[in-house]
Amino acid sequence: MTRSVWRAIAAVAAVATLGAVAAPASAQMSEIREKPRLYTYQSEWAIPRARWSDVAKDNAQSNQKILAPALARGTLVGYGDDENLVHTADGYTHDNWWQATSMAGLLSVLESFYKSGGTASAVLVSATKHADQVFVSRFYNWKPGSWKGAYGHASMYKLKPDAPDDAVETLSKAAFVPLLEKLLADGTIVEYEIDEEIVHTESPDLFWIYYLAPSAAGIDKVNAAIREAVHNDPLIGPALNSMVDWTPHRDFLSLANVTYK
Repeated sequence: MTRSVWRAIAAVAAVATLGAVAAPASAQMSEIREKPRLYTYQSEWAIPRARWSDVAKDNAQSNQKILAPALARGTLVGYGDDENLVHTADGYTHDNWWQATSMAGLLSVLESFYKSGGTASAVLVSATKHADQVFVSRFYNWKPGSWKGAYGHASMYKLKPDAPDDAVETLSKAAFVPLLEKLLADGTIVEYEIDEEIVHTESPDLFWIYYLAPSAAGIDKVNAAIREAVHNDPLIGPALNSMVDWTPHRDFLSLANVTYK
């Protein structure tokens, strides 16, 4: 998703924060509630190109032995794996993740990987770089089911030091969630979440917007929906620039295999 379209749609929320919107927009914000916290454990790997064909086999074994059973018994609500489609010189090539409604559930699955030896498979040992992140989301939704070869899109943003403490909440309620819910309802996307790190390995001012499209056409539809919302709303202005530092902004596009309960 391009920086400009998310910046524009989010500006509506920033203007709302300053009291420059009509009552209907404010009412919409009040109708959107935080959900119970959703936790995500994500492991990122830089796998040598010669081993890429082995990654799918390794993921299938992990799914069968650990992740699918954990989903079935209710420990997890979702899991998946991603293959990066836009590579950088020092970036990661693959990742694995799982989600739970508690840190206990999240870490019990991690413990299962360690006990089973799954963290020391030949493919993972071949990685030239590895990192883990733990996220929490208060705004998210999905459609139950499994998708193979879907497209995951993540955008990373950094708040300015003087941004209000509830900046992510305000932006989510006023701009991000209403649009993403519409796209979820019409099938353009099948999952979305707005994430912050709960174990801070990066700046505490970072947040991520993620969505999963079942086909590549969904990427175009999401961008078109954002452009339309921006075009039709007269409240777009420069207010977001007072909240977000655009310099570290990054986008990530991946081919994803995902299962949600």
